Amino acid sequence: MKPEKKNIAEELGKQLGASPFVLLTDYTGMSVSQFADLRKRLRGIGAEYHVVKNTMLRHAAKAAGLGEFNGSLGGMTAIVTGNEKADISAAARILKQFAKDIERPKTKLGLMRQQVLTAAEVTVLADLPSLDVLRARIIGMLQTPATRIAVVLGAPASQLARVLKAHADKEGAAQPAAA
Repeated sequence: MKPEKKNIAEELGKQLGASPFVLLTDYTGMSVSQFADLRKRLRGIGAEYHVVKNTMLRHAAKAAGLGEFNGSLGGMTAIVTGNEKADISAAARILKQFAKDIERPKTKLGLMRQQVLTAAEVTVLADLPSLDVLRARIIGMLQTPATRIAVVLGAPASQLARVLKAHADKEGAAQPAAA
């Protein structure tokens, strides 16, 4: 391999290794404006969309320790990578919506850390809520039992307070009548 191509493959390998996910797509038939629109949408969630040569991607994947892409490196390939804050489900959702609108790009394969995902699994990820929503749901589920315990434990004390207040109100109402 030529030195300049080796440098490109190494740089791509670093990018693949740093990304929490990689999504491979077939961008055949997309216009330049469609490609730019998809890039803009992905940039909004901290992801990037790049066209790569299959041989470069194969070398970069080996350099990043990702192994083979299960024979998915054929045709015209573009990859979606994200920064450390990017969410794979958000990227998959954008790809799914974009493919629904213009019937392109087709998802080939996904990688989440070291786990290989099929195109169907990437579609399932697209249907999941965002990571922030999932975290909020978990926190809500964890707080619900604690709230119920606090209500149950506080019930006898609040009932006692209501009885004492009612007794004090009754005593207060009886005193002016006696005077």
